[in-house]
Amino acid sequence: MSVLSEVPPTSAAQQRRQQQQWLAGLASGARSQQRLAALAVCVSGALLVVQAGAIAWLIQSIVVERLNWVQVVHGFWVLAAVLLLRSLLGGLAQAAAGRVADAAKLALRAQVYRRLMARGPLWLRRQRSGELGELLLAHGDAIEGYYAGFQPVRVEVVVVPLLIVAAVAYVDWVVALIFLFTAPLVPFFMMLVGWGAEAAGRAQLGELARMSGHFADRIKGLGLLRLYGRGQAELAGIAEAADGVRVRTMKVLRIAFLSSTVLEFFASVSVAMVALYLGLSYLGLMSLHAAVPTLGTGMFCLLLAPEFYAPLRRLAAHYHDRANALAAAAEVERLLADDPGEAPVVAPPAPLVAPEPVQLHAPMVALRAASLRPKGAAHDVLRDFSLDIADGQRLALVGPSGSGKSTVLETLAGWLPPREGRLLVRDGVRIGYAGQRPYLFHGSIADNLRLADPAVSDARLQAVAEVAQVMRFARQLPLGLDTVIGERGFGLSGGEARRIGLARLLLLEPDLFLLDEPTAFLDPQTEAGLLQALASHTRGRSVLMATHSQLAMRWADQVIDLQPHLQQQEERA
Repeated sequence: MSVLSEVPPTSAAQQRRQQQQWLAGLASGARSQQRLAALAVCVSGALLVVQAGAIAWLIQSIVVERLNWVQVVHGFWVLAAVLLLRSLLGGLAQAAAGRVADAAKLALRAQVYRRLMARGPLWLRRQRSGELGELLLAHGDAIEGYYAGFQPVRVEVVVVPLLIVAAVAYVDWVVALIFLFTAPLVPFFMMLVGWGAEAAGRAQLGELARMSGHFADRIKGLGLLRLYGRGQAELAGIAEAADGVRVRTMKVLRIAFLSSTVLEFFASVSVAMVALYLGLSYLGLMSLHAAVPTLGTGMFCLLLAPEFYAPLRRLAAHYHDRANALAAAAEVERLLADDPGEAPVVAPPAPLVAPEPVQLHAPMVALRAASLRPKGAAHDVLRDFSLDIADGQRLALVGPSGSGKSTVLETLAGWLPPREGRLLVRDGVRIGYAGQRPYLFHGSIADNLRLADPAVSDARLQAVAEVAQVMRFARQLPLGLDTVIGERGFGLSGGEARRIGLARLLLLEPDLFLLDEPTAFLDPQTEAGLLQALASHTRGRSVLMATHSQLAMRWADQVIDLQPHLQQQEERA
């Protein structure tokens, strides 16, 4: 299931509708704020008619009728109250729309995060972290203007011009007809320009995501690039990528300015038509009424003429926010779409009832006649492979490099579904996996261990570190477990990083430990100490260890050799 839809759209119109429905769903948690913003906009629009009427009445009263100053002061008080109330309503609408935008951004990031987690570690390894980071950053910011700007203005466009037309028609039907005949020109040209803006915005977001991925990858490999003297060449590549973003951004801005220019032109022409009609009527050159309009009537129409087109101009100004939001939705769908033919990874559900007696005697984990293929590989690495793991077993999985040991562990961990065969996991079994390259974050060693259990006590943290032989090298560090390490374990050796990953897994205390070469890069004394401590700590639990170590093979209760299976596979081939 993709983020937007399970079924691919059959046309661009259907795709746009799906994206709009998805955008509407992001703000479903802030419906009350959306209604509040819409109500504030509509009431402010109604007060706009009152404001224009008050100004026109004051001009008529002062210039033509010359009323006494007491009545004029009352008119000014009404005008001041309307202006103050409209200002408060405008602030209320902006605040409510801002809360809607915040809720939508949070919902987007939660959806993207859940989707990334569902794809699993193997899929994430093949992606560019900078490009995925843009889904949570730039794409989230791209939809902000849609909720904070476009949606309130869209409500205003529907309600306010109708109120103005109704009010103007009451005093002068000719001006109302001018409004009605010229208004369709604005959305028509806005639609024409908007299509180009949406395409340009999608290209610009894609270019920005690619540049972010390119830059993040180069930052991660900066040391290696400097070692091989590729620094200047990569600087040129980054400059080229940045220039691509600049070109795309300028194209979006050109279209946005073109849209504003076109719409301002038609709005200005329409206002000029109203002014021309009123001027000719006052001069007696055009008579469409029995009587010449009064000064107050003319001012009322002239004051409302630009306000009639103002929501349409604001909609044009925010139309590129809609285009950016649709482009962001398309980019999210593209980056997180399911691969064709990829089977979803489904974690075993937690049991709702106690296991049946038959289940208690079943293997903890069983792999039946499975064909296993690493992610992205063209051929199976193992075929017709079966494995049973019982409670309390210690198994060593051996074989030459490339024989599929890591693939078996990833399958048992639930990361990689078997291409053929079945993976059976007894209800309630918790599986933990410590790979060859555990991800370590920038921070202290203790902080990296506490990822498994943030509430762990210092005493237990120290004990687990002793079991995993982390303290063997941590004691030599300036601050022990509080020593800060770099991202991805910078400052540690490969064996030290694996021991931290193992300690992190020990804190979880799963029922089945899947360990991928935990004793690699260790001297014999450290390896013996690790295996001895591991046997004591995992007593009563099952351990499956992929290894090349003879000492680890002797430590295990049973050795599973993949070599004979590989030979059978080659004979079949």
